[in-house]
Amino acid sequence: MKNELPIVYLARHGETAWSLSGQHTGLTDLPLTRQGERTARQLGERLKGLIFAKVFTSPLQRARQTCELSGFGAVAEIDPDLVEWNYGKYEGRRGDEIRAERPDWNLFRDGCPGGETPQQVSARADSVVSRVRAIPANVLLFTSGHFMRILASRWLGLEPTANSRYFMLSTASLSAVGYENNISRPVIRFWNDTRHVDIEPEIAAHASP
Repeated sequence: MKNELPIVYLARHGETAWSLSGQHTGLTDLPLTRQGERTARQLGERLKGLIFAKVFTSPLQRARQTCELSGFGAVAEIDPDLVEWNYGKYEGRRGDEIRAERPDWNLFRDGCPGGETPQQVSARADSVVSRVRAIPANVLLFTSGHFMRILASRWLGLEPTANSRYFMLSTASLSAVGYENNISRPVIRFWNDTRHVDIEPEIAAHASP
């Protein structure tokens, strides 16, 4: 019988006031809305029965709250590399406002003035990938949408500037990356699963950066 290779589960945080309004939420430390708290609990129901060797969460409270309400607060470790993109001067602004000034702006190609470049975010993602690949069992990460999209690209060995824009995510969604057919070929196992959320899935505020 073949040994199953580990899976890395990726949980996006629940709804915040700015994810609802479409404002870029990087390091602004917003809490979950009431609806966000509810869907975080539903995410916990989705994760029941799964066993994780390690659970890591972003230090931002929207991720930590989602982790706690999902039932993993007691075992989670804070990983600073899991924080969302630093949007610099674009923090709190909506994508349509930014593109009114810069029509061809693409976050994953251009980054943000006064914030992180795609290369800097990619370096953080590479650090996370390196650490979780060293754990020979399933891992669960609680983080944010844009960082998670970069992380998926780097897991696959893809350049995030060309590929991350296609990985749309909803709040309180669950995704997973792993390996194909018990060989060390990185793949996406599933993406943006919202079946545990009993409302119409919210389209990610940053779906088209």
